[in-house]
Amino acid sequence: MAYEAKDYSNIIGMEGFSETLLKNHFTLYQGYVTNTNKLMDTLASMLKEGKIGTPEYAELKRRMGWEFNGMRLHEYYFENLGGKAAVDKSGKMAKKLAENFGSYEDWEKDFRGTAAMRGIGWVILYQDNVSGKLFNQWINEHDVGHPAGCLPVLVMDVFEHAFITDYGLKRADYIEAFFKNINWTVAEGRLK
Repeated sequence: MAYEAKDYSNIIGMEGFSETLLKNHFTLYQGYVTNTNKLMDTLASMLKEGKIGTPEYAELKRRMGWEFNGMRLHEYYFENLGGKAAVDKSGKMAKKLAENFGSYEDWEKDFRGTAAMRGIGWVILYQDNVSGKLFNQWINEHDVGHPAGCLPVLVMDVFEHAFITDYGLKRADYIEAFFKNINWTVAEGRLK
């Protein structure tokens, strides 16, 4: 079963994200889908040929996390964009954020502060599947640093490709645009 790139053209036209930026970002995402499929096919062939245990097999297995997570994190990211309304302060998401951070505003300060850190990567609001607790996490590389057993609830791409076309090095302006476009219904739907 091959993965197929999803169509996110519905978010073209949202405020703060140019069509050029989004189309370039979609192309990058499509590369992750293509490479995930190629890796899975190659690994399946190597398994049939008895090449497991070889250095080549091991390196491709290690590479799988990079390509797969690059694909999946972009899907979470694009899906939680395109909203036009602020979080419903009386809704499930705002209540859960207040429960875990003291207030929605404290959560937002922490998320924005995490997004503004130097470096490239992702900012992810996770929910621990065991305790239900929410926390913000910085992920440097697609395949490293994801807390085991946690579900991504809200994902923000902070690699330069996500903003440099429109904002240059002004990451704070990109963060502002991101917040204006969060689809809170999607994020809330990810909560368990």
